[in-house]
Amino acid sequence: MFLLSYLSNASFLVLCLCISEVEKLGNMREMGEKRRHGHLNHAGFAGGHGLHDHEEKNKEQKLDMSGMSMDTLPHLTMSFGQVTILDLSNNNLESIPESIIARLLNVVVLDVRSNQLKSLPNSIGCLSKLKVLNVSGNLIESLPNTIEECRALEELHANFNELTKLPDTLGFELHSLRKLSVNSNKLAHLPFSTSHMTALRALDARLNCLRSLPDGLENLINLETLNVSQNFQFLRELPYAVGLLVSLRELDVSYNSIAALPDSMGCLTKLVRFSAVGNPLVSPPMDVVEQSLDAMRAYLTARMNAADGGGKKKKAWLPKLVKYSTFTARMTPGRTRVHENTEGLLMSDYRSLNGIASPRFLTMLSPRRLFSPRRNSPKHC
Repeated sequence: MFLLSYLSNASFLVLCLCISEVEKLGNMREMGEKRRHGHLNHAGFAGGHGLHDHEEKNKEQKLDMSGMSMDTLPHLTMSFGQVTILDLSNNNLESIPESIIARLLNVVVLDVRSNQLKSLPNSIGCLSKLKVLNVSGNLIESLPNTIEECRALEELHANFNELTKLPDTLGFELHSLRKLSVNSNKLAHLPFSTSHMTALRALDARLNCLRSLPDGLENLINLETLNVSQNFQFLRELPYAVGLLVSLRELDVSYNSIAALPDSMGCLTKLVRFSAVGNPLVSPPMDVVEQSLDAMRAYLTARMNAADGGGKKKKAWLPKLVKYSTFTARMTPGRTRVHENTEGLLMSDYRSLNGIASPRFLTMLSPRRLFSPRRNSPKHC
């Protein structure tokens, strides 16, 4: 009797488990159908197929609506307060409502690559926690100035767009930016403020129409990778400051119109990868460049030491000029330069020779010389 009762209870338990599993499968199938047709509720967002286990534990953190062939975003009444990753990539979106972006108060990663976007909403400036923004593969002609408010931003990917310029003051605010990738656009120049992105480690500006690089590049003390290749006939020279990028490890200037490399590149001791193919190089000759990096550095260093008859003397005072910011003496557009220890003395900007002011020239402009009496001045009765 006891055995029959035990078997009955066991059978009932197995039956309940089977019913439970069937219900789960039905729910999963229903969610899959809703996902394919774009009709997703709050639970549907949380249980998307392909999420990692750690994302399953935090079901409200990732909202994945990628690859759904959407022309417009559906009207969503859900709360976006817990969303940290929003993936809208690989759709046909032509715009993103301002209201949706403004509600993404905790988003850290925003991926809208491979759509038909012509602009970004101004409300993107509300994303104070945003660290990674990917807008590559769209039709964007300019980035909104409000992007400067995303001060936590660490990576900005805007490749394969129609960009003709970047916001002028972009670098003054994005102090945390570590990677800036704007390749395959129509940029004629990078803003001067780029030189203020002191945390930047990688800058990719290939396949544009760059005619020059911004002044003050020597301030990018953490830059490890610089790619300005394939600007073709537009880019004809590199600034002297390229040789002062103390952390630079990879430099690609291939397929431009550069005839001579700056002598300062002989100081790039950390450089391990360099490409200059497709340029009409004369100095150094291409056979020297192709020989080895050490051969190229030796050639440029010898030319730098021999220039102007400076020899060892020039090599000795070069680090001092770098230390005391002689190379950053240019005025910042729209901003007033602060002169330290020069109160009462107005010194105009000057154009340096090869990017360097000689010690003799600096002595001529010293306050001591300007305000000291002349040695042979006549005495008055």
